[in-house]
Amino acid sequence: MLIKVGDARTSNIDLVLAGLLSSIAGALNAVGFLIAGTFTANMTGNISAFADHIANGALTIAFSFLGLVAAFICGAGMAALAIQAGERRQLRSIYALVISAEAVVLLLVGTELAMTSATEHETFLVIVLSFVMGLQNAATTMISRARVRTTHVSGMATDIGIEFAALLGGEASRQEATPKLRLHSLTLACFAFGGFCGALLFQIVGSWLFIIAALSLLFIAVPEAVRAHRS
Repeated sequence: MLIKVGDARTSNIDLVLAGLLSSIAGALNAVGFLIAGTFTANMTGNISAFADHIANGALTIAFSFLGLVAAFICGAGMAALAIQAGERRQLRSIYALVISAEAVVLLLVGTELAMTSATEHETFLVIVLSFVMGLQNAATTMISRARVRTTHVSGMATDIGIEFAALLGGEASRQEATPKLRLHSLTLACFAFGGFCGALLFQIVGSWLFIIAALSLLFIAVPEAVRAHRS
């Protein structure tokens, strides 16, 4: 799941990766909103909010939204640099290591918040969440050669519309669109399901949700890293 790259991946591998990681991304996105009123995976909304607040003269708030976009880009850039370095060294576990790094960041954040109050660190929290969302999205995009994007909901919704239209075409068009439609629909559904579960769990366990998410990512990534090392 986190070893094979590009055309070496099967549709089932992409489906599993998309389902698992988009669920976690949806949960983190929902919790970020519950704590700080901001969606940390929604860069379209953050850019729109930046423009709206600039127009209204609320510069401080405007640049806070721009900061979330910058954090997302920074996370994606750091993931890309790490992956490029790993691929040059033929390190097959590099994608698993990047996801493990995401887990470590969340584990540290969750541990800190569990000992204090999440509302005391709203700004720090949403910046970190935007960073890890960018990191995760870059890793899944690069390993799948842009077939899987676990936080790119607007793009997926657009693709689903295009693929539904393709189903009305000829046989070749339907055969090409069907696996894409299945992948994007699953990703969208899992992101929504993750958001529902994340919001529900946060009401029960509070900031421990970040530790649960981190452990889930480690459960996914560490066996893959070990398997890549052995192979």
